[in-house]
Amino acid sequence: MKADITTLDATVAGSIDLADEVFGLEPRADILHRMVLWQLAKRQAGTHRIKTVSEISATTKKMYRQKGTGHARHGSKKVGNFRGGAKTMGPVVRSHAFDLPKKVRKLALRNALSAKAKAGQLVVLDNAAFEAGKTSMLKAKFDTLGWNSVLVVDTELNEGFARAARNIPHVDVLPTVGANVYDILRREKLVLTKAAVESLEARLK
Repeated sequence: MKADITTLDATVAGSIDLADEVFGLEPRADILHRMVLWQLAKRQAGTHRIKTVSEISATTKKMYRQKGTGHARHGSKKVGNFRGGAKTMGPVVRSHAFDLPKKVRKLALRNALSAKAKAGQLVVLDNAAFEAGKTSMLKAKFDTLGWNSVLVVDTELNEGFARAARNIPHVDVLPTVGANVYDILRREKLVLTKAAVESLEARLK
């Protein structure tokens, strides 16, 4: 499939052939869903925890005699029945990550790229060089192009472009090695430089 190459000045600078095995698949919602869940689970901190019985500071002296009080028998104030006692079956420090085969992860990335191409939300940029490094100037160019929510992917980030885009809301700039399904789907437009297209095709074919 063919796509026009755009410049930051909103002009057309030729066209490029996009590989059908990377950008021309029929998107599968189940694969994309599995990948997004995997990414979100992997980034959870998992540091929430409760105190166990052994960590509670309380007396272990028998509170009252075993029989004759009309109450249940107890021997420690550390148990969860009492205020300040241990919590039962509470969260512990753990990893929320789970395994997802590498083939599925690559397929999900191809599906995400294909979904953007099919929806007409894929833009190929000649290059993402912006030496001025001024946020206001880059924002004006984005407004001219109609880019409100955008993810820009390049092989190597241009320092001026990355600095200028840093303070624009709903704009992310990533290298091709960091291109991922979640960030692609959460932004309306996906902007790939010519170099990024070649790099992704070589990686995903």
